[in-house]
Amino acid sequence: MEPYPLTFEPIIKEKVWGGRTLERFGKKLPDAVAIGESWELADLPESIPEGKSVIANGPCTGQTLDSNFPLLMKYLDACDNLSVQVHPSDAYAKAHPEAHLKSEAWIILDTTPQGQIYVGLKKGTTEQALRAAIENDTVPELLHAINVKKGECYYLPSGTCHALGAGVLVAEVQTPSDTTFRVWDWGRTSRKMHVDQAMECIDFEAPELLFMQPEPLQSGNFLTTHFVDTPFFSIERIESTADTSLELVVDDAPVVLMIVEGNANIEHSVSVAAPIGTTVLLPAGLTNATMHMPKGTAILRFDLPTKKLLANNLPTVDKTA
Repeated sequence: MEPYPLTFEPIIKEKVWGGRTLERFGKKLPDAVAIGESWELADLPESIPEGKSVIANGPCTGQTLDSNFPLLMKYLDACDNLSVQVHPSDAYAKAHPEAHLKSEAWIILDTTPQGQIYVGLKKGTTEQALRAAIENDTVPELLHAINVKKGECYYLPSGTCHALGAGVLVAEVQTPSDTTFRVWDWGRTSRKMHVDQAMECIDFEAPELLFMQPEPLQSGNFLTTHFVDTPFFSIERIESTADTSLELVVDDAPVVLMIVEGNANIEHSVSVAAPIGTTVLLPAGLTNATMHMPKGTAILRFDLPTKKLLANNLPTVDKTA
C-alpha cells in the first residue's frame, strides 16, 4: 500500500485538573466533566488502558499502528495545577522493567496572564529538604516557577521535577511512556503519591533549565522557529505569512504535524482536511504531498532521529486490528 497521511481518533482523558478549553481545538468532549488531555497519537503497550490510537482516515481506517511508535503526542489543558511529578530516570527504568523513560517537551499554545510552569529544583535542594517540604506543604518554594508566554517551548528530560500550572494550554511531545511518580498534589488527597519512587528518579544535581525561544526566520511565505533538538525528537513551528503551500518531504523517518492555528489541507491520493487541533502522521517514504496553508496557519513539526536510531521503530500498520 502506498503511504498516505494518517489522522487518528483523539483519546479524551478526564482529569481532576482539566477544563473545557480543548473544545477550541475541535475536540468533542463529554458533557459536565473536566477534560485534561487529548491523546493525539499513541502506540503504547496493550497493558495501558486506551493507549493505542485508531486511524481515522483512508484505507486503514479503524486499524492501529503496530510498531512501538517512538512518540506520544498530546494536548494538555490545565484548568488547575497538575501534580508536582517526575518521570523515571534512565537508571531507574533499567532497574525496573515496568517503568519507562519519559522525556518530554511543552509548547505553550495559550495561557492566562498568571500562567506558570514549575520546572526543576532550585540549586542546593536535597532529598531531605524535599521530603520536609512535602510534609510541610511548601514544595513550590523549592521549584523554579516560570511565567510563560504563548509560543515558548520547554524541554523536560526524564528525572526533572516539574508541574504544569493552572491556566496553561500546551502541546506535548514525549517518549512513549505513561509512567509518572507524583511528589505532591497541591493539597489534593484523592490521588496516590509515589514519593519514594520519585526520590530515586529525581536528578538533584540537574542544571537549571532554560526555555527554547530562538528568533523565527522568515523564508518566502513561511516564518519558521526551530525550537530544540533532543535524542528523541526535534521541534519546529512553521507559520504561513500569506496564502501558500508547503511541500511535505518525508525521507527515512516519519514526521508528525500538529495544526495549532488556522486551518490547513493536505493534498495527496488520500487528502486530509486539517483544521486546528488536527494531528497528522506522515509515514516514512511519503511522496507527492502538499499542505495548503491560508495566511496565519501555524503547524508544529516533529521530526524523529536518523534511520539508524529508528531501525526497529519505523511505523507499519497492524493488518489484524
